[in-house]
Amino acid sequence: MMKRFLLIAVLASALTALGRPNAATAQTAQDLFRVTLLGTGAPDPLPDRFGSSTLIEAGNQKILIDAGRSATIRLDQLQIPLGEIDVLFMTHYRSDHSVGIPDLWLTGWLPPPFGRRKSALHVIGPVGAVNLMSNLERAYSNDIKVRMDDQKLSREGVAVTVEEFKTEGVVYDKDGLRVTAFENNHGNAAVKPSYGYRIDYAGHAVLISGDTSADENVVKYGIGTDLLVHEVFAVMPELMKNPAIQLIAAHHVTPQQAGTLFSRAHPKLAVYTHLSMIGTPTVRAVTTDDIVSQTRETYKGPLVVGEDLMAFDIGTEGIAVFRRGAR
Repeated sequence: MMKRFLLIAVLASALTALGRPNAATAQTAQDLFRVTLLGTGAPDPLPDRFGSSTLIEAGNQKILIDAGRSATIRLDQLQIPLGEIDVLFMTHYRSDHSVGIPDLWLTGWLPPPFGRRKSALHVIGPVGAVNLMSNLERAYSNDIKVRMDDQKLSREGVAVTVEEFKTEGVVYDKDGLRVTAFENNHGNAAVKPSYGYRIDYAGHAVLISGDTSADENVVKYGIGTDLLVHEVFAVMPELMKNPAIQLIAAHHVTPQQAGTLFSRAHPKLAVYTHLSMIGTPTVRAVTTDDIVSQTRETYKGPLVVGEDLMAFDIGTEGIAVFRRGAR
């Protein structure tokens, strides 16, 4: 059963029931604009926060932003066959955003119930996508040959179509779904290219920040969006004296910095994902309550700390926030 809540006021870190959608908020299949957080974690392998991945359903299209660890498990929990993903968009190519690609690609090729893909997996990303996918094809060439010879699987279902882009702009526009890529700043020149995405559909808009330090493009592309989904990094103050922690922090956004961006962009709802909450044996990790408290120093608007399988239906009557699938 899906638990659904209508966004009508400020939301805190825990998902809070603020009212139930009525007939006015119901959407036809063509009007559906839904964002589901498949993985809200960082590189550390946590059972409750899988690797970075976000599912967007717009009408009859299904796209993924990144494919981190176990994105396929979350799709299975939603009863979405892997072969039904129309396009995979990559923000950048660090492992915590990409280790799920082989599973999405190859398991999505298998016969039902998991797969069903009969045509090429479509991958769109900044420069590096061709190199990544061509090397994956080489790495799994023996498995592909065995499955074609043994299971008689079609070559078409394991093919890959890759589109690379070098600059900001619209990278996808089909049946009313428009995806615009924008550069972000993931810390330094060594972590480039790195992008975020703005997704527009049916008069509504969502921004996915990607991994980034505080960046003006989040405000530029995020102004007036319905949903602004942003990464966050938070530690106890005493850990910031550690040079290794300082290096990580330089690649990400603190809650206070994110709050400043939210205050300037004015989304209807700000959502945290890619939560980096580092602790040590002697210094506790921050909690989601800590993150909310720190964000409130610079932002007073609607806010949710994302969880895996948390979903957002975006419509003319507001944003319905609910949990999907079994965890």
